[in-house]
Amino acid sequence: MDLNFMELRKLIETSLAEDIGTGDITTNSIVPAECKTKGIIFVKETGIVAGISVAEAVFRYLSPEIGFIAHAKDGDQLEAGQTIAKVEGDARAILTGERLALNFLQRMSGIATRTASLVEKVKLYPVRVVDTRKTTPGLRMLEKYAVRIAGGFNHRFGLNDAVLIKDNHIKVAGGITQAILAARHNVPHTIKIEVEVESLAGVIEALDAKADIIMLDNMDHATMREAVKLIDGRALVEASGGVNEETIVSVAKTGVDLISVGALTHSIKSLDISLDIGEIKVRNN
Repeated sequence: MDLNFMELRKLIETSLAEDIGTGDITTNSIVPAECKTKGIIFVKETGIVAGISVAEAVFRYLSPEIGFIAHAKDGDQLEAGQTIAKVEGDARAILTGERLALNFLQRMSGIATRTASLVEKVKLYPVRVVDTRKTTPGLRMLEKYAVRIAGGFNHRFGLNDAVLIKDNHIKVAGGITQAILAARHNVPHTIKIEVEVESLAGVIEALDAKADIIMLDNMDHATMREAVKLIDGRALVEASGGVNEETIVSVAKTGVDLISVGALTHSIKSLDISLDIGEIKVRNN
């Protein structure tokens, strides 16, 4: 999933409005309007960088003439001290946009770093590591982009992308079969139908109702292996629930096709990234 720059501009506008309010009183009271400066954006710990173009867009929103030179690209692994980018131009714009640009970069890079770690652990298995909708409200596009950049895959972006029948849907519908049949009757033939199951009996019922994807929710690994055998290629198999660095290889060994990890976006540590100001120039009138 690529970034939609029209949506990104709206997000930046909203985020800056939240941060600046009626004005950056610190910067505006200290820095002359004609002041120019340079800055270096760099990582302070090893990780996968993501969101460079997002950071650039923040600065250019505040000052279109800002010079922004990337020294890395999204998906690169950088070591502590390496430069991500150099920024040059209107000092007020750089100082005002610094926090938002870094917030985006740090969070997206943290997601990319965590994703890359999990993807690396299961690289020998024919399985995809996928994200979920457990994203920060308003930042889903950025967070799912960061997953993709790091070698992971996106699950549905929103509720309109695909049918995913979960336990509460099943309770309301009256059962797995009823839920799948109702969905099949009401959605276009191009839409896949996924259903969440918690037992082997649920797997059998989902198969009989011809689900396209069966999600094994919080199953122990032995039961997962049995479920994969039962399904036998008749549907894609997704494992979900509590997957982490310690368990993901065992889950992959069960033979599932997809491993969804909500923690890719809801429980990550942002990468430590800073901006240091260098040369400062004030034009003399």
